[in-house]
Amino acid sequence: MNIPTLGEARFASGASHSISDDVRIPERIEIGSDPGLQFELAGPRSNLLFDPKQTRAGIVTCGGLCPGLNNVIRSLFLELHYGYGVSEVLGFRNGYSGLDPKCGAEPVKITPAFVDHIHQHGGTVLGTSRGPVDIGRAVDNLIARGMNILFTVGGDGTQRGANDLYQKARKRGHALAVVGVPKTIDNDVGFVSRTFGFFSAVEEAKRVLACAHTEACSVPGGIGLVKLMGRHAGFITAGAVVASQDVNFALIPEVPFKLESFLAALRQRMLNKSHAVIAVAEGAGQDLLGADEAERDASGNVKLKDIGPFLCEKIKSYFKTEGVPVVIRYFDPSYQIRSRPANSEDALLCDLFARHAVHAAMAGKTGIVIGFIHERFIHVPIELLATHTKRLDPASGWWRSVLAATGQPAEFD
Repeated sequence: MNIPTLGEARFASGASHSISDDVRIPERIEIGSDPGLQFELAGPRSNLLFDPKQTRAGIVTCGGLCPGLNNVIRSLFLELHYGYGVSEVLGFRNGYSGLDPKCGAEPVKITPAFVDHIHQHGGTVLGTSRGPVDIGRAVDNLIARGMNILFTVGGDGTQRGANDLYQKARKRGHALAVVGVPKTIDNDVGFVSRTFGFFSAVEEAKRVLACAHTEACSVPGGIGLVKLMGRHAGFITAGAVVASQDVNFALIPEVPFKLESFLAALRQRMLNKSHAVIAVAEGAGQDLLGADEAERDASGNVKLKDIGPFLCEKIKSYFKTEGVPVVIRYFDPSYQIRSRPANSEDALLCDLFARHAVHAAMAGKTGIVIGFIHERFIHVPIELLATHTKRLDPASGWWRSVLAATGQPAEFD
């Protein structure tokens, strides 16, 4: 697999150890199976494309919040500043709109003092937004500011925009290294075994499920219904359910369910135990709500219908008809989850993603995102990332763990 580069790396890095471009990590490592794609191993290179003392780098964060964004910003800067001695690092404010001087605020100059405590807080100190940017004006601005490197921290839409920026800069004859750090709290990025923020989200979701369980157990006929994040993938729901061990039903996008069958199973649970906890991913059951594929948000994502209130109302009406009294407590902790600081595991992951992104950019790699498979960081062409999605496999051990923890049937059909 060829990784785009901006030219010959001529400056000695002075690194105590370095990685050869020839080292490859296979997509699959099962003995006897097709290894699949072969990815370039990430890490410091012996030679750099850019002279650090003459290099200017920028950072932009886009899309929804996710635990660890400030950790990534901090580690990008620290590696650039202390690891390589880069002369100047700018933070573009409020997502891609900050790259357009007609729309965005003036970028901030990042310094050691600026990043001193940011990792202790959730959110992003640079601000964020959704939606595209005028690529021509953004590249003109980057060229005018003498930017050599741009780090794009965001999800699929962000990285598609990053590829457009790289391609436009290349056509303009400007050597701009664009390197992405993949961000999705849902853990659904291809060629990334776990994304930063995911385990922090699972940890917070587990706490909410514990509260729902307490509420459900404290009243006769108590039902705790918790809607968790996961537009197209049920990883957060599955992870939190297995970690909790107090959930009785888990509903995820990858496993369609019939409402009547689910309600019948819930009724049987209530007759047997008089309480229940339900975890539902936000993207589950969209076929029941008549979701319109044509409706999209500013980032180009399909607008989902709200499964939480829908399910809550259906449960109420069903049990009223059945003559079984229930008390429903509904929880929607999405903003609480995504705005929390990163836990220790995610903080470590953020740091490693960021440092590998810096190594790639300084060596002149461009049009890539940093991937993570088999506990190794890799270089993934952005164009390839757009063709692969990651979903929770209902035949996997992970989903079997969910079924064992909840005791629910494999399907509600």
